[in-house]
Amino acid sequence: MRDSAAGLLTVLALLVVLAVTHVPLGDYMARVYSSVRHWRAERLVYRVCRIDPDADQTWATYAMSVLGFSLASVLFLFGLQRVQHLLPWSLGYPGVESHLAWNTAASFVTNTNWQNYSGESTLGYLVQMAGLAVQNFASAAVGIAVAVALVRGFARSRTNRLGNFWVDLTRGCFRILLPLSLVATVLLIGAGVVQNLSDTHTITTIAGQTQHLPGGAIASQEAIKELGQNGGGPYNANSAHPFENPNAFTNLLEIVMILLIPFALPRTFGRLLGDKRQGWAILGAMTVIYTAMLALLTTFEAQHSGVALRAAGAAMEGKEVRFGIPSSALFANSTTLTSTGAVNAMHDSLTPLGGGVAMVNMMLGEIAPGGSGSGLYGMLVLAVVTVFVAGLMVGRTPEYLGKKIQAREVKFAALYILTTPAVVLVGTGLAMSIPSARASMENAGPHGLSEVLYAFTSQANNNGSAFGGLTGNTSFYNITGGLAMLIGRFLPMLFVLGLAGSLAAQKPVPATEGTMPTHRPLFVTMLVGVVVVVVALTYFPALALGPLAEGVTR
Repeated sequence: MRDSAAGLLTVLALLVVLAVTHVPLGDYMARVYSSVRHWRAERLVYRVCRIDPDADQTWATYAMSVLGFSLASVLFLFGLQRVQHLLPWSLGYPGVESHLAWNTAASFVTNTNWQNYSGESTLGYLVQMAGLAVQNFASAAVGIAVAVALVRGFARSRTNRLGNFWVDLTRGCFRILLPLSLVATVLLIGAGVVQNLSDTHTITTIAGQTQHLPGGAIASQEAIKELGQNGGGPYNANSAHPFENPNAFTNLLEIVMILLIPFALPRTFGRLLGDKRQGWAILGAMTVIYTAMLALLTTFEAQHSGVALRAAGAAMEGKEVRFGIPSSALFANSTTLTSTGAVNAMHDSLTPLGGGVAMVNMMLGEIAPGGSGSGLYGMLVLAVVTVFVAGLMVGRTPEYLGKKIQAREVKFAALYILTTPAVVLVGTGLAMSIPSARASMENAGPHGLSEVLYAFTSQANNNGSAFGGLTGNTSFYNITGGLAMLIGRFLPMLFVLGLAGSLAAQKPVPATEGTMPTHRPLFVTMLVGVVVVVVALTYFPALALGPLAEGVTR
């Protein structure tokens, strides 16, 4: 009872903070991306990099800038890991093996932060700070930039220009992520999160055994890993580690950081569009999905089905006692419905149906509220599909936000929706057909399939969380996982930017009596329905063989 009351208070506190920050943060981000003025520090960056900040890019040029910057980031991070042993603050660790370095570089550049290694025993402080933490900023800013480019596609007309990627990237880092991270870091340090550059301490326990206590710049990396929806932690236990997440206050603070920017972006969308009602509609759809999935996940974790769980009185395996079931479920729901991937409990130890909900959260495309930018542009793509379906019902050309949704736009939306499921299902099928890949499964049967399906779902959707029973640090999973993350990140981005360019080139269509209002509850309901149907049709057979089969047999 006490655990449930604390969980309810945590949810209420979360709602209050998100409600209070939604309007000011959303309006601020709108001003950031619509301002014509450049900060002095930004002008210095443009001068050093030879960037014309006042140049407007076509969608193809914008896309090439995204890909070029990301490719350079992968190469830099790969090389930094390989020469780690030559760098200061390496803590004596050797250079990272090539397959693992490739997977890690792809992981952090794509905002996934999937980790096939233990951070405290693999990477030194310099690689953590200059490599991983920097990419936490950059990858999050890239996602927001692409979302803003899509919004400009709706807002502009008779043009092939979507803005300047380099300006959007720089402003996202300097004006949004960096200030928020500084505030969050101070709060985390004050609440007991570690922040130092000291060597690992070896202590003798009460039982007479030795234990190694690592240090590191944890609070600063924790702040941007949550604010940027990255998720990869310096420690293998992630946000279940007491040095990363020591108490109930830091647990709530980290959940707030995870949801802060994604839930504010619909407001930014409405302000940039000049119609705040559209932002409220998108926010409404996100909130309905988030609330429904939280209720399901919490219910399944509180069921206590099975003899062992009933005897214990709770499904506490893999969970921290200091958080309990409600706060663990809240954290898991928040991290899988965004592209964060941080965990304060081991998802492999969730009940079968609870783990299935976490998996479905990612399969939805992480759109409620989703990752930094990716949640907003994912929901807008599904909104395009929704008005297309509505247009078919009444026999007229669909329109959304004053733009006609025709064959070209529908093709971009369809390709966006089909890319990630294709990567997930092909990767899972390939892993299950190769004996050496199956050997990495710690469990057989439906749970073993769930481990593999969860892994490729997490990687292709750029989430980063994992079912812990799968040994991912093998050549097969490092290579295929890296490819899944890169394809799942950048191919959908190309389709989003192509859609934005197609929309921006159109002339605005005036609303008529036959135009479907996209700011009312009917549209929100249809949008949620499209999200559910698309996921059900795509993933249900795989889910039926994995978490559903395991759930009904217990």
